[in-house]
Amino acid sequence: MARPLLKIQRYFRRKPVRFFSFILLYLTAGSLVFLHSGFVGDSSTGENGGRDPMVASGIGNRVASSDSRGVGMMGRVLKDTRRPTPRRYGPPWMKGAGGKDWEGRGVDYTSSWNRALKGRNAKDLDDGRAKYIGCYIDNTAKRALRGVSFFDYKKMTVFRCQDNCAERGYLYSGLEFGAECYCGHKIQAPNASESECIMQCKGDKGNLCGGANRLSIYRLELSQESARHYGSAIFKGCFHRPDNVTLALPISAVIQNMSVEKCVDMCTEKELSLAVLAGDRCLCGFPTPHFSLHEMEDEDLCLHRCHGEEFESCGNDEYFVVYQTQVQDNRCMDRRFLPTRSKQLIALASFPGAGNTWARHLIELATGFYTGSYYFDGSLYNKGFKGERDHWRSGRTICIKTHESGKKEIEAFDASIVMIRNPYKALMAEFNRKYGGHIGFASQAHWRGKEWPEFVKNYAPWWASHTLDWLRYGRNVHVVHFEELKRELFSKLKDMVLFLDLEVAEDRLLCVEGQKDGKFKRSGLRKLDYDPYTPEMRTSIDELVMTVDASLKKRNMAGVPKEYRPTPR
Repeated sequence: MARPLLKIQRYFRRKPVRFFSFILLYLTAGSLVFLHSGFVGDSSTGENGGRDPMVASGIGNRVASSDSRGVGMMGRVLKDTRRPTPRRYGPPWMKGAGGKDWEGRGVDYTSSWNRALKGRNAKDLDDGRAKYIGCYIDNTAKRALRGVSFFDYKKMTVFRCQDNCAERGYLYSGLEFGAECYCGHKIQAPNASESECIMQCKGDKGNLCGGANRLSIYRLELSQESARHYGSAIFKGCFHRPDNVTLALPISAVIQNMSVEKCVDMCTEKELSLAVLAGDRCLCGFPTPHFSLHEMEDEDLCLHRCHGEEFESCGNDEYFVVYQTQVQDNRCMDRRFLPTRSKQLIALASFPGAGNTWARHLIELATGFYTGSYYFDGSLYNKGFKGERDHWRSGRTICIKTHESGKKEIEAFDASIVMIRNPYKALMAEFNRKYGGHIGFASQAHWRGKEWPEFVKNYAPWWASHTLDWLRYGRNVHVVHFEELKRELFSKLKDMVLFLDLEVAEDRLLCVEGQKDGKFKRSGLRKLDYDPYTPEMRTSIDELVMTVDASLKKRNMAGVPKEYRPTPR
């Protein structure tokens, strides 16, 4: 062995350049291997935020930290420099002998629509989310779809375009030139030959995204909750004339050949969030106590044809048609940390999928203070939840998000707002988040595969035990039902602000109503055309609902809303 090594040494001694060249090649090869492994690891995180960082700790730990997501390769490299992550506690029945967390499947099934359907043409899919209509002519002077549009010359996909149009309430989505997405309520152009829509999508080579001046158009299946739009404006309803019009809506003008588009354009230009049509007059303003939009009238009272558009209603002198423009109401956008550190720790506790992130969004806008978290989620931090980086005991945030349900963890808080959601909705929301990200969706393969039954089996009991534990061990508990907060946002959010011992600013709450969805609402696309719950699942969940209902009533609280309760079979 010594002789070959000696020969190599003499070889490089005679030719030093060769030695340095060899070292350079060795380092280059090592760098390429490192970069390749980094990209492979990063790609496994998926499109919507990545693998659960606690996956190696079993399902018991994973469910308790279900909103804690990875932040890519750099986050993994730097993870040791962050503040220590507190121990996560799963539901008690997922503990094995010796108190160790049950080691569930060590596989991460994180996926997205694009990966699940890779290799399948979107034209062939009619799965409840959209139906392909055909190839249509388009031109820059007169668009086939005249709603909002956006371009992405690197990552455009059929499903991304569909989701963007659906969340704005449009009936059609169209893709052009491989990277352009257009939305609309009606198709205003003739058909073209299918052979003219042959350009591949920039973000998914397996699907086609129109062609040059040609649109591949899909009809979207929207849920009933999707907002009604006119272009980029949201229809708010028909409302009675306010007592003091000038004070409520300070900007007004008479417009010849009035149309919704003209009034919306005028108010957008004035940088006001409400466009109000009253016959041939257009009024602009913000929601205020003088015109709160809380008492909607029958739409028939506003049926007065616009002079400039035959099929639109423009209201009249007594009943106004109201639209919300794209202008952001900044009265509730300022947020900061508490000026002095709070000695009281208030939890915002919920089962995963019960609307905790949405509630944080509402609380931050309503109070002007950041909310904290028991965990760290880089994706939420990047979305504006700056309290994510603070330690949950810092005292600088108004309340702290948590999914914990252990006695020790609950007793660490002085008070708590406990969010409860219909378990049937909460389980589906968390399943979507787990396999599709905060605003994504699980694929059909996951719903129809073994993941969904296993998920319900392990998570449904936790839905009940989470609430029961907080009612049992929590001090000064304020219960909020997700569905009631959604229906009665102003009054329920006002109660939450008062519980946090803060002064209520009514203008600020009205501002929140106009921006209630934030960036964490899934689109209105109907994802499933069947009931994923088996009769056995429903029987088990119904029993859990009645247990929680009885526990709430025992503590002199209102029971669960009617929609939670089992229906007679």
